This record gives sequence, C-alpha cells and structure tokens, in this order.
Amino acid sequence: MKNLFDLLRDPLMENINVDGDERLAIHSMMLDNKQMLRQVFTEFHHLFHRLDNRFFSAKGIRVEVGAGVVPIKGSYSDVLATDIVPGPGLDRVINAEDMDLDDGSVRVVFGQNCFHHFPRPELFFLELERVLSPGGGVILLEPYYGPFASFLYKQLFKTEGFDKNFPSWETPVIGPMNGANQALSYIVFVRDKHEFQQKFPTLKIVHTEPCANYLKYLVSGGLNFRQLCPDWAIPILSLAQGILSPFNCWLALHHVIVLRKEKA
Repeated sequence: MKNLFDLLRDPLMENINVDGDERLAIHSMMLDNKQMLRQVFTEFHHLFHRLDNRFFSAKGIRVEVGAGVVPIKGSYSDVLATDIVPGPGLDRVINAEDMDLDDGSVRVVFGQNCFHHFPRPELFFLELERVLSPGGGVILLEPYYGPFASFLYKQLFKTEGFDKNFPSWETPVIGPMNGANQALSYIVFVRDKHEFQQKFPTLKIVHTEPCANYLKYLVSGGLNFRQLCPDWAIPILSLAQGILSPFNCWLALHHVIVLRKEKA
C-alpha cells in the first residue's frame, strides 16, 4: 500500500524539506494548477463562515492561525491571516501558543489542519481563553478519526503519524510540519473530552461534524499527491458525494470542532 502512495505522490514533493520555504512555494504552484482542490478549500472557508455566524455573537476581529497557502482571507477579506512562519498572503507572523493579540479582542480563531502541529496544545487553549471575547470561539478543521480516515492517514505521510492511542496531548515534533500526530483532535476532543472540559471549562464544545467533500479532496490529491481525474468530473464527484452523504461518519477525511468561550 505504501508503494502505491509513493507512486501517487506528486514528483514536486519528492525529497523536499517539509519545514522549509520550498514546501510553501510548491504547494502554491500545485494549488494554482488544481481547480478541484481550490474548490474544496473554498467549501471549507464557507463552512467556517457559516459556523461562525451560527454559534458566535461576540464583537472582535476574526483571525486565522496556521493559514499556510490557502488562507481564509482569500474568501473573506476581513480575516487576519497569520502563521508561525512568513509566507505569501499572510498578514502577520503569530505563534498560536503565544499570540501577540490583546485580551478579549477576538471574535473567532480559525485553524485549517494546523491544530495537530501544535506541540503544546494546552498553551493554545490558554491563549484562546485570553484573547477570545465571551460569546466568541474557535473553529478547527482537522483530520477525522472515522474508519476510512484512520486507515488512510496511517499510510499517507512519512513525516506525520496517526496514533489514536498516544498517551499525551503533547507530541515530540521535530519542526513546524514534521512529527505531528494527526489524531490529536480525536485524542483531545473525543477520547479525553472529560479531561479537556475539566481543564478548560470556559471553552465549551458546542458542535462537531464530519466534512462532506472528502471525495473531491481525495481525488484532487490534496497538496501532496497527483490529481486522479480531470476537473470536468467535478459535478459528477459532487453528485456522488451527495449520494454518499449518509455514510459521511464512516468515509469523511476531515471534521470540524467548534468551541465557544462562555462567561467565567
């Protein structure tokens, strides 16, 4: 199986330093060439926006941490795009575990596939308690933990693991993108949900859901693999996703977690 995924890996991703600037440049190039993948990320952005409007009422700025090469501000220009390293399209460099933001100044923090890269997630939660205004919150898009995702993520990446039984929230990461545990959201918000709620009682889990666009994401190849079919197949894949929607909890590759800051 690993040989198959090695064959499908985009040649541009061979032998690059995942923690270096080269990765961002290559990902930007791949995104420019993949209409299907751009559509997938735009759907994620719209999902973030809908959940923000549904669950949050606070005043303040909207901030994305770990924005990478597909910042939400590409769809919603008011969102402050930040990451731990400089990159194209970013507004500021911010460490999510030590944010340079004023107390109570933020309505919502967005995170696309970045939470599992945080080596000390408890520091991130402490920062959320500090910078979020009551009635605001955080929306995280992360690798899902269903049966298909649990199988697939164990095969895909040499630089990241997927261990739902890892005993700690903290992962011995090697660099910003190297050594992460993609099962971290499952560990914190599902397996250790009671512990999370005890440690951070003002951060209430108000919503979770598996994302429905997994088929287009998989066929697009994401930011690391070859696209498996041409863009003209997008409507067919969208129709197939609708038909498969009753099975999202088994087949999804990503899920969203919504935390709202309650009054202390």
